[in-house]
Amino acid sequence: MPNRNKPITVALDIMGADVSPDSIMEGGLAAAAEMGNELKLIFVGKKEVISDFINQQKKLPKNITVEYAAHAIAMSDAATDGIRKKNSSIAIGLMLQKEKKADAFVSAGNTGAVMASAIVVLGRIEGISRPAIATHFPSRSGRPTLVLDVGANVDCKPVHLFQFGLMGSVYASLMTGRTSPRVGLLSIGEERSKGNEQVMQTRKLFDKSGLNFIGNVEGRDILSGQADVVATDGFVGNVLLKFTESIEGFLTESLKRQVETNIFSRVGAGLMTPFLRRLRNAFDYSEYGGAPLLGTDGVCIICHGTSSPKAIRNAVVVAARMVKHRIGENIRQEMAILNNGNKSEQDDKIQNSGDRVVRTIPSNDE
Repeated sequence: MPNRNKPITVALDIMGADVSPDSIMEGGLAAAAEMGNELKLIFVGKKEVISDFINQQKKLPKNITVEYAAHAIAMSDAATDGIRKKNSSIAIGLMLQKEKKADAFVSAGNTGAVMASAIVVLGRIEGISRPAIATHFPSRSGRPTLVLDVGANVDCKPVHLFQFGLMGSVYASLMTGRTSPRVGLLSIGEERSKGNEQVMQTRKLFDKSGLNFIGNVEGRDILSGQADVVATDGFVGNVLLKFTESIEGFLTESLKRQVETNIFSRVGAGLMTPFLRRLRNAFDYSEYGGAPLLGTDGVCIICHGTSSPKAIRNAVVVAARMVKHRIGENIRQEMAILNNGNKSEQDDKIQNSGDRVVRTIPSNDE
C-alpha cells in the first residue's frame, strides 16, 4: 500500500496514441500543475520524442521525471506485441508499477496491448477470473452509470459477469461516494424470465451475493440512471459504448441540417446553445479521462486513442484517486469476504477502518 504522506506516482505512456505524444505530455503537464506536490508524474517514451518536447518547454516541472523506452506499440500491432516487446513504453510503464517505482499506469495506446501486458506484468487480484474495462455513461439523473465490461472479454461465463458487478460496486462506492451502489444486470427485459442462459445463471449469483442487486436492467435504463453499476459482457458492452459515442455527433449533425432550413430554426438554435453545450459535455469522454481496467493487481487507466490533453489530465487525476482509495485492495477484500463466508467479522474491521468500502447491505438511498 502506498504511503499516503508521499506523492502518488503515475507512469504516463506518451507513445502509440492516435494523437501526437506532445498532446499526451501537455495533458500530463496540466495534471502535474493541478495536483502539485501530491503527484509525481513519469513520462514514459522514446528519448528523442521526450527531449524535443522538453526543449520546447525549456524545462519540466519538478514533479515530472522521465523514463526512456526504446520501442512503441502501434495501434495496428497485435495485443501480444505488448508482452513480447519488453522495451516498449507500455511494458516499461507497467514494470515501474510492478517494481513499486510507480503507483499507477495511464496509456492512450493500443488497448489490447495494454490489457494483455497489465494482466501478465501486474497479475490478477486473488479470486478475480478476468479483469474488466469500466466506463461511465451519462444519465438523466446527473450521476453517471458505470458499465463493465466494455471490451476486455468478448465471451463470458456467469461468474465473470458477477465479478464485474462486484468490482464495479467497489469502484462506484469509493470513487463516487455512493453507499451500497445499485447493481443491475443488462438483459432484454426486467422480468426474471427474460434473458439468455448466461443472464439466468448470473442472476442467481447476484441474488445470493448480498450486493445491492436491483435485478435485470434494459439498455434504456443505463441513460435513465436506474442503476449505479451495470454488468455485461465485453461484446455487448463495446457495442453499447460505440453506439453511445455516436449520439453526440448524430445530434449535432441533425441540428445543423434543421438550422439550415429557415431563419426561425437559426433563432431557435441560438436560444438552445447553452443546453446543447451541456448535452455535448455529457457525452464527452474527456470529462472522465479514461477507462479503469479493474481486476489487475494494480492501477491501470486505458484512454481513448484520440484523447485530448484535457482527457489525459483527467485520467492521471483519476488514477491518483484510485491509488488513494486503494481500489485494488478493497476489491481483494470483498472477494475474500465472499470466498471465506466470514462476512460479519470482516464488516466490523472495515467499518472501523474509516474507509468507504462497498457494503453489501441494500439501501433505500436514491
